[in-house]
Amino acid sequence: MNMYQIVGNWNQLKGAVRQEWGVITHDQFNVIMGKRDQTIGKLQCEYGIPKAQAERHLYGWSRTY
Repeated sequence: MNMYQIVGNWNQLKGAVRQEWGVITHDQFNVIMGKRDQTIGKLQCEYGIPKAQAERHLYGWSRTY
């Protein structure tokens, strides 16, 4: 699945995303709304991880959906 598909199916995926990254709040998800760069930035900020690690994690997770 590519990032465009994730954006198109955001509402369906939101629950799974919240389950994977519970630290990010509902309001933060509404701001993100499936935008890849913002999602990566939120992961970096909330989990204190480098951008490359956040990208790998997001990519690996998105492949399962």
